[in-house]
Amino acid sequence: MHASQHATQHRRQAARNAREPRGVRRPAAVTAQRNATSTAASRTAAHASPRSPRLLARCGYTPRSRALLRAKAVYVEDERTHTVLTEKQADRVMPIASVSKLMTAVVSLDAKHALNAPLDVTVQDQDFDKFTGSRLSVGSRLSRHDMLHIALMSSENRAAAALSRDYAGGRPGFVAAMNAKARELGMRHTSFVNGTGLSPHNVSTARDLSLLVAAASRYPLIRAYSTDRAQVVLPGGGRARLSYVNSNALVRGGDRSIVLQKTGFINEAGHCVVVRMRVHDRPVDIVVLGAPGARDHIADVERISRWLHCSLR
Repeated sequence: MHASQHATQHRRQAARNAREPRGVRRPAAVTAQRNATSTAASRTAAHASPRSPRLLARCGYTPRSRALLRAKAVYVEDERTHTVLTEKQADRVMPIASVSKLMTAVVSLDAKHALNAPLDVTVQDQDFDKFTGSRLSVGSRLSRHDMLHIALMSSENRAAAALSRDYAGGRPGFVAAMNAKARELGMRHTSFVNGTGLSPHNVSTARDLSLLVAAASRYPLIRAYSTDRAQVVLPGGGRARLSYVNSNALVRGGDRSIVLQKTGFINEAGHCVVVRMRVHDRPVDIVVLGAPGARDHIADVERISRWLHCSLR
């Protein structure tokens, strides 16, 4: 071996010695084990970070199909990952009609009044905004349970009005609590002036309302009452019993994927609906506001539901 080759070999050995502590050599088995561990960790990390859910074109989620949504504003969010699946004018401030009753229910339950206690319908509970009628005549008496039940399930306005009146500070105190709760939930573009939603000044956005749906879903009574198909109440005073049905055609039709809902309509708001739907065991929130036709909001939810059930398998 030439002297130059000896020198080169010596330099290479010195470099290897500098990288390893003196007197220590890493066995080949240890090196292989560390490499295998690193590879396994990489695979585990990749498996632990699932792909965010999304709506798929092969499931009908196309520009042409999206254009068929009739509502003015739409917002759909996967609650598990907080992924926005689709939206349309989600930050447009609009009247929300009886969707307001979800907040009425939240504030009523937060007050922790005795739900079995009776509550009377008074002249103050009549609608002096739209002059709508009600089957709950003045003088009717129901438990708070029943008032809450038919306000959520059937959008009974006098029931919601009675709940908002019988509150510390009266109706002004109740409305203040509704607005305070909205701020607490981060609903920055939301404002309430009453508990029924009959005023066009009860306003919000589709994105804000998804926060309310998420909050309301934590109340078992709101989930149960809003998705009951029918209920009979006895208003007392010799009055005949009253049968109510759900205001949401999907619930009346037996759609068991809906775990919370609230509909709403006044002329200024159009037809509105909010839904929490369980799709292949994933909670998904749907907000549809300002649909023009009497069934357009339901048709929009049905279309979105088809996208969801196909895409999130």
